[in-house]
Amino acid sequence: MIVGVPREIKTNENRISMTPGGVELVVANGHKVIVEDNGGVNSGFSNERYINAGATIEADVDKLWEQADMIVKVKEPQAVEIARTHPGQIVFTYFHFAADEALTLGFLESKAWAVAYETVEDSSKKLPLLEPMSEVAGRMATQEGAKYLEHTSGGRGVLLGGVPGVKPAIVLVLGGGTVGTHATKIAAGMGANVTIMDINLNRLRYLDDILAKNVSTIYSSPANIRELLPAVDLVIGAVLLPGAKAPKLITRDMLSLMKPGSVIVDVAVDQGGCVETCRPTTHENPTFVVDDILHYCVANMPGAVPYTSTKALTNATLPYVVKLANKGVKAALKADEGFALGLNMVDGKVTCEAVAEAFGLEYTPVDQVLS
Repeated sequence: MIVGVPREIKTNENRISMTPGGVELVVANGHKVIVEDNGGVNSGFSNERYINAGATIEADVDKLWEQADMIVKVKEPQAVEIARTHPGQIVFTYFHFAADEALTLGFLESKAWAVAYETVEDSSKKLPLLEPMSEVAGRMATQEGAKYLEHTSGGRGVLLGGVPGVKPAIVLVLGGGTVGTHATKIAAGMGANVTIMDINLNRLRYLDDILAKNVSTIYSSPANIRELLPAVDLVIGAVLLPGAKAPKLITRDMLSLMKPGSVIVDVAVDQGGCVETCRPTTHENPTFVVDDILHYCVANMPGAVPYTSTKALTNATLPYVVKLANKGVKAALKADEGFALGLNMVDGKVTCEAVAEAFGLEYTPVDQVLS
């Protein structure tokens, strides 16, 4: 199989989907890998390293897409990339279709295989390809929140951990999954007083056992959120419904309960955001203010730390890339029920129920297209 690794073109997206080490393994399995010229430079990987790993370097991105049986990416295809996609081609990347109707309808027309990192499950029902970037994004959410609480960044001028004689900041984390857990660990480690909310009581019991003593666990409900907001300095949105739009846990009217200069970091922005006033931003222009509340809603947070992120992503995705290349897409998905859940659409059919529901499209079960 010919595997194409293009340079990411989303604004300020510095990651690449495969390290030279990943290329070496794919080539060792008998496949050809084409990497776009200087595609890995922003992640710290030169053309020379890819060539030494066995890759072919291609400066013409149209040729790369034309030749590749499978495209491996990081972020969802942009409009110009959808136009390059051809029927039967495999595109393996983060899609987050339910948050983007134009992307969904555009990719449907391509009739390609959309295998989405974010809906692949392992044997324990976890999301192994979403997890590494969720770990990065969760840790970054606290880091960015602390930065934007500074007065020079537009915030209240609050130090997250406080100092002796001055109370630390109060942080509210919405969602107890991977993002929320890692955000909480960093915030607690910096000395903040943290509350983490979830609707899964078993998860809250687990978090109560493993997290620091300056972390409280509270059941998530609109009433409990409203009760906490007046004291909060930083809110981190970390809600995930795999493949579906995130629920709006903080509505615009709730912003009036918060202190002016407080900060919201909505990591759920990839799936539409869990804050009503959220809209996607970029690393170039990361924040905006609504009702005196500073919002940070960068849709590709891990792109700011591409060396770490690219290595972490390749660690997770590489075994699946090799399966697709070795077995072919149908056989690879049929052999692994959890992997098959990653198939969101193929041949103009939507095979992810949450995506079909988001836009009122016809749903075709995965097993029908794989039979």
